[in-house]
Amino acid sequence: MSTTAEHDSASVERDFDVYGDEYVQGAAEVWKEMRAKCPVAHSSRNGGHWLPTAWDDIAAVAYDPENFSSRDIGVAPVPEGVGLLVAPPITSDPPFHTDARRLLLPFFSPKPVEELVEVTRSIARERLDVVAAETGADDGCSGVADAADMYSKHIPVRVIARILGLPESDEPDFTRWAVDVLQSRGDEVERRTNATREVLHYFGDLTDLRRQERADDLPSKLLDMTLPNGDPLANHHITGACFLLLLAGIDTTWSSISAGLYHLAANKTDRERLLAEPELLPTAIEEFLRAFAPVTMARIAATDEAEVGGCPVAKGDKVLLPFGAGNRDPAKFDRPDEVIIDRAENRHFAFGLGIHRCLGSNLARMELKVAIEEWLARFPRFELATEIGRGGIEWGGAQVRGPRSLHIRVGL
Repeated sequence: MSTTAEHDSASVERDFDVYGDEYVQGAAEVWKEMRAKCPVAHSSRNGGHWLPTAWDDIAAVAYDPENFSSRDIGVAPVPEGVGLLVAPPITSDPPFHTDARRLLLPFFSPKPVEELVEVTRSIARERLDVVAAETGADDGCSGVADAADMYSKHIPVRVIARILGLPESDEPDFTRWAVDVLQSRGDEVERRTNATREVLHYFGDLTDLRRQERADDLPSKLLDMTLPNGDPLANHHITGACFLLLLAGIDTTWSSISAGLYHLAANKTDRERLLAEPELLPTAIEEFLRAFAPVTMARIAATDEAEVGGCPVAKGDKVLLPFGAGNRDPAKFDRPDEVIIDRAENRHFAFGLGIHRCLGSNLARMELKVAIEEWLARFPRFELATEIGRGGIEWGGAQVRGPRSLHIRVGL
């Protein structure tokens, strides 16, 4: 497990804030420095936590549920008086985790995901119509659109709403909840807590409604399922699972679509190559996921005395797993800070790893492929609107990181 030598407390203590601008805007540079000087660091901020930055150390912890628990997986400390969120399977440990995950897997296997391709394509084309109308591109004009706001963020929220049987008219609330829960800073406790309560209340009402009358949606199907011991799923299990699927299915994929478009807008050679060799798109998507990993970290806790990369960790200590750091480890990836769209070997951590590897990875990959495919078909030539802000892009987010605004010029 260890990639580091013995450490004393002074050598591993670092004053870094995963919610601070230095980390959010320049995480890759922070990881690089830590990997060279202190591969496993400890910070007292945000309740205190360890942060390994090497691929092997992150993997070793993720694959060790016996010594590291996921019951309190949120990065931000839980405020006093607020109970832990129950959102199975991600907030559970084996053996219950195994049962909870098995119930959801069939909904995200390749066949049901394939059935959503045309739905996703229709949503993408509808949003591209909006972009074209806003910029005048269909009339032969050149204009600037915020691709993150006008395009990327709408696709995953509408797809997951279809799966959960939610009305499209509630889309603004879904997006606001995802932003408030996953993009809030560490000290924005009230914002994050209020959004969490609103989501759970929303799904609590939906679960009560589906108990009275079933529909062709996931909550109804969960109500008809039982655990291996024959017990039906409790209300908090269903509402928590829906909470997880809604929020995890929005911000992560929205961020990944925007990151892919950002790279292609900023790199004409790669964009033109994908247009000439569309069969490279699946490989390019894996590289976008590696280089711009949307889930920056998950928090777990040591269940007993353990070690992380040779550093002794006390029972109850929190450990942050920065998946993006593993994705840029030069010990595992050649030229890790470059985006190589035909990278042949790509064992990235973008979907997490271990027992909590993202169960929606098939869905996310499909949405990414369709979204970028349709954008390239509609706007084969585009570029960053460099006259706007930081090259037309603003990155954000501590738990989920991606372009929050992405100004792109189309109609060239």
